Amino acid sequence: MVIKMTEIINKKLKNYILQLKGDTTELAKAMDYSLNAGGKRLRPQLVLEFAALCGGKPENALPIACAIEMIHTYSLIHDDLPCMDNDDYRRGKPSNHKRFGQSTALLAGDALLTLAFEVALNDEAVEKLGLEPARSCAFELAKAAGANGMCMGQALDLKHEGSKITAKVLEEIHAKKTGALISASCVMGCIAAEATVDEVEAARQYGQKLGLCFQIIDDVLDVTSTAETLGKPIGSDIASGKTTYVTLFGVDKCLKLADKLTTEALELLQSFNGNTEPLVNLTKTLLARDK
Repeated sequence: MVIKMTEIINKKLKNYILQLKGDTTELAKAMDYSLNAGGKRLRPQLVLEFAALCGGKPENALPIACAIEMIHTYSLIHDDLPCMDNDDYRRGKPSNHKRFGQSTALLAGDALLTLAFEVALNDEAVEKLGLEPARSCAFELAKAAGANGMCMGQALDLKHEGSKITAKVLEEIHAKKTGALISASCVMGCIAAEATVDEVEAARQYGQKLGLCFQIIDDVLDVTSTAETLGKPIGSDIASGKTTYVTLFGVDKCLKLADKLTTEALELLQSFNGNTEPLVNLTKTLLARDK
């Protein structure tokens, strides 16, 4: 089911870009370059899987699933810029700004950010979800991406770069920078299916644990994997003086912590009456991933 969902998401994302004057402008090309460069499609998968789990139709949640992937992609484009993380490669290819220049890359990120809300609130989304669920999903997306979510996480990350920080501060950074969008993906899927308040809360907590686990594994792979496997340079976080879960705890303890968070996330899925098998498999796969 995950493979099929990924194919559906990829096709829908491509169609949104093709509508931008047929992908002929330099801006549209830059947007397409990063949006359709591969990737796990974790966030849109979570939207669709939680919609299905709560008794909804995943296809009705497809616009908001694509919207959150656009937000994620914009953040990657901006993160790679010289004024941020200054990374030259992403997913095995030159970063957007290395391919199109900094100005176009900046605009491509901005355009994907705004396109996300256009998609989340367009006629298709409102018709399939209803006005109130569509509005609620867009609100969740805005909160997760904005000044109290992902952007704040990036700001805190930059603030503490080169300094030693506590595990508590590091968790706060990644709860916002990585976890906010992942958690919002789960919540949006529930909202799309008109889930109960308890289901929404369980999904939010699941997403928070999954997001933290995802970041811990990222930190481990940054020191144990290869540039060829990850599609980007390894060891960059430590080289830049960032505190990571690995610098705080070491690889072995990080893996144990990730395993604990995975177990807790799986327990939260037991709160749902639907078929949790796809999400159980996805959760376990993320723990065991190598890129």
